Amino acid sequence: MAIFASLLISLFLTVILTPVFNRLAKRLDMYDVPGPRKVHQLPVPRVGGLAMAIGAFVSIVIWTPLDSMIRAYLMGAMILVVFGIVDDWKGLGFKAKFIAQIITALTAIFYGNIRIVNLGALLPNGVILADWISALLTLVVIVGVTNAINLSDGLDGLAGGICMLSFCCIGYLSYLERDFNIVIPIAALVGAIIGFLRFNTFPATLFMGDTGSQLLGFSAIYFSLALTQGQSGLSPLLPLIILGFPVLDTLSVMGERIAKGRSPFSADKNHFHHRLMRMGLFHTESVFCIYIIQVVLVLSAFALRYNNEWMLLVSYLIFATIVVAFFHWADATGWKFRRFSFIDQIVKGRLRVLREQGLFIMIIFWTLEWGVPLLLVVTCFLPAAIPLYFSVSAAVLLVGLLLTRIFKKDWTKGAVIVSLYLFIPALIYQSDTEAWIQGPLMRLYHLLFVIFVLFAIATLRFTKRMKGFKLTPTDLLVLFITSILLILPELRLQYGLMVVKTIMLFFLYEIILGEIRDKIGTVAVLTVAAYLIVVIRGLTG
Repeated sequence: MAIFASLLISLFLTVILTPVFNRLAKRLDMYDVPGPRKVHQLPVPRVGGLAMAIGAFVSIVIWTPLDSMIRAYLMGAMILVVFGIVDDWKGLGFKAKFIAQIITALTAIFYGNIRIVNLGALLPNGVILADWISALLTLVVIVGVTNAINLSDGLDGLAGGICMLSFCCIGYLSYLERDFNIVIPIAALVGAIIGFLRFNTFPATLFMGDTGSQLLGFSAIYFSLALTQGQSGLSPLLPLIILGFPVLDTLSVMGERIAKGRSPFSADKNHFHHRLMRMGLFHTESVFCIYIIQVVLVLSAFALRYNNEWMLLVSYLIFATIVVAFFHWADATGWKFRRFSFIDQIVKGRLRVLREQGLFIMIIFWTLEWGVPLLLVVTCFLPAAIPLYFSVSAAVLLVGLLLTRIFKKDWTKGAVIVSLYLFIPALIYQSDTEAWIQGPLMRLYHLLFVIFVLFAIATLRFTKRMKGFKLTPTDLLVLFITSILLILPELRLQYGLMVVKTIMLFFLYEIILGEIRDKIGTVAVLTVAAYLIVVIRGLTG
């Protein structure tokens, strides 16, 4: 329960705080302005990192025992956040950033006792690194990875997606090792990223800035070292595989700059994501391509978690050689990805005809608009009993909605969204742990989720709206991660269906509210009905 709660609290806080910080960005002029090496065309607020940091920190403090490892993490992360805020607001040179990163790394090393002391089979049996070598190597690795994630933040959803995949791998390995002092903070960070990516998918309305990218980079290397340098039995080289793509990207770019006689910290557009776009991929296609590479790396890390370190190192060097050679060859020859006319003309053309006809979308969306809220109402009847605290919480949400409708009518849609984000996870938890139906009826209930998701995907493909919810690589990434929960037996029994159904309902409501815009009558009425059912059932016993 603590893992699930940690993720959800972080997610909610990030989503709720983002609009607040967006207003702050307008007052303080904290915008990322378009430039020669930028791919966005309009100024974008860069306060997402602050929202993520607060969401994650609050959740970690609530749910994680504050031992020296966690205290050191929070201290180091807060240092990076403070420097990051100043950098996103006023701008700092790379020397000031390095000072902050070095202080953070030293906090991790000497207070959190996070050190690289074991290199496995790369050293003779039983040999560990001397203290000064260990401290120096750890310092270089923490600062290096923090910068690597920072520099990878070049396309909408890219750094967040890479880190979410890395965190999921670290979290699952920690779960298998029963190290919940790592699992729970990782869950909080994943929740913060999911909440942030809601605003950061292409075209992004929010950037994480250096505040967010440095926080994610430091968190990734901190917890991966805490896991693999402990008593887990996992290979100490796993962080190289899990975080290998952004590290390779950074080393490759800096190497090219040095070879050309330039500063390794000078700005350019030669990162892997820039090169993919020069090869003819669209923005979202480039992000999706890197997601696939990162998926391969984290799956490889899981498969090789107990293998010989020489095997891991050789495997990574082969991967790195192939990637660098491919990009070098593509740059030298001007090679581009081929666009298939069959897909662009025939398939998309058929879809365009169906979209223009309109009848199909009307039928499936009407079913979605009524079916999903009714499914939520049905879910309210599944728990054998409703706890009093849940009933009281639903009453508070209900009163909040009614007061918003009366005094701030234009806020109604936002209030409905926020209340559903709070209500749905608690309801799914109650219905999964206290359900009175089983067998065929429960399978039919689960089948409805799948049917509505298929209807939702059809809605996205055939809608005529230019704005509203759009399926992005980030959505596919989240759906991929949730589907993994159903495959992994250790998580499926305890969290799988609960998390999948929660995210499915979030996904479905996002699409419905994106399509109906301000005409939320049906959704609002059925939401109020669901809250009333929970209130009445809880109060009447």
